[in-house]
Amino acid sequence: MIFALRVAVATSLAMPIAVAAQPASRMVDTKAVEAVLSEYKTAIEKLDATGTERLFAADSQIFETGGSEGTYATYLAHHLGPELAAFKSFKFSDYKVSVRFEGSVALATESYRYRIEPKAGAVAERLGVATSVLRRVGSSWKIVSMHNSGRKPRGA
Repeated sequence: MIFALRVAVATSLAMPIAVAAQPASRMVDTKAVEAVLSEYKTAIEKLDATGTERLFAADSQIFETGGSEGTYATYLAHHLGPELAAFKSFKFSDYKVSVRFEGSVALATESYRYRIEPKAGAVAERLGVATSVLRRVGSSWKIVSMHNSGRKPRGA
């Protein structure tokens, strides 16, 4: 009985150490993925996407509100860049992100509110979601696929 108790106590003390070793590396990866998404979000709020190309894989795919925008380079040149130039401000709020891993890729889900004030025209307030797939390229994480959409909040 005492031997069984000692084994149970020893096992229970050893388990958290073994379990903690694996999540520590995933926690580093999770923080790195969150940092990539945060840097992109910050660039959008600054209305300046300069340098954001490095956050995306060259063969990335961007999908927005029911449409395929092509690679990030194409999206930036033909959609995002001109759009940011037409805005007076773009602000995110109520931002939440969840990251999980499937094999060698990270799947990130973001939810948020955003408010766009154009230089001309009406202010737009929306609820938004985004799903991104990231893969490690060298020592960093790159967005391979991003799909985002938005809708008017209820009652708006």
